[in-house]
Amino acid sequence: MCRHVWDEIDICADRPVLIAGPTASGKSALALMVAERFGGAVINADALQVFANWRILSARPCPEEEARAPHHLYGHVAGDAEYSVGHWLRDVAPLLGGARPIIVGGTGLYFTALTEGLAEIPAIPPDIRVRGDALRRANLPAMVAALTPEDAARVDLQNPMRVQRAWEVYVSTGRALADWQAATPAPLVPLSSAHALLLDAPKDWLTPRIEARFDAMIAAGALEEARANLPRWDPAHPSSKCIGAPALIAHLRGEITLEAAREAAIIATRQFAKRQRTWFRARMRNWQCLRLPSAFDL
Repeated sequence: MCRHVWDEIDICADRPVLIAGPTASGKSALALMVAERFGGAVINADALQVFANWRILSARPCPEEEARAPHHLYGHVAGDAEYSVGHWLRDVAPLLGGARPIIVGGTGLYFTALTEGLAEIPAIPPDIRVRGDALRRANLPAMVAALTPEDAARVDLQNPMRVQRAWEVYVSTGRALADWQAATPAPLVPLSSAHALLLDAPKDWLTPRIEARFDAMIAAGALEEARANLPRWDPAHPSSKCIGAPALIAHLRGEITLEAAREAAIIATRQFAKRQRTWFRARMRNWQCLRLPSAFDL
């Protein structure tokens, strides 16, 4: 018989609660349960749920769920706006002094910046960003070769966006990204001062949930949401990285069938979940791991 979640975790005092896990693993449900049982405010740590234009497809909490506890940093950013981990840290900082923060999401970089600190790197000039976009698309190996030895040793060279970030920082500042990171200020929430919970969702359990959730999104109006985004769709916008959005837009443009869009969205979600699990295994070894589904029943 499955134990209940409260048999696995011990929430006490007013320490912040951090909840991370792959997409579709039940993070938001757990955060709401913690808020209702122990009190506190749910704070988003998902890079796509910040955008106003993709409520359904980004799996943001529904209005009924938001009414059950305070929720912050959901849908507060315009769909055509830039939004980085630095923006998120600035937004989350004033919320840490209020009701117990219950910070939940699947963006590992947000949690790393929160618990380990974030280097205060100057903004990348637009012209260098344009050059970086072009070079990444045309010749990623050349971009990798242009990295400093320090960055080449630390950056995930299989992630084009991470490579581009290191390249842009070096070109615009003359300093390696690794140098900036070495001067990182103290974290806002040291890991030792928080309840840090990581949901470990195996592939064979998560895949059916991913499929069922996408079908539920379609039933809830995700296609209509995509249609509303169609007139101003721009794949360069950060919000356009919402999983499933490119496939639904392609369907609405008559390029693929809805079934093909569904298949593409589910595959993209599975791939995204795999990348998340890889990040969590590498960077969140000191978090309390809650193994799904046998460890507890959400």
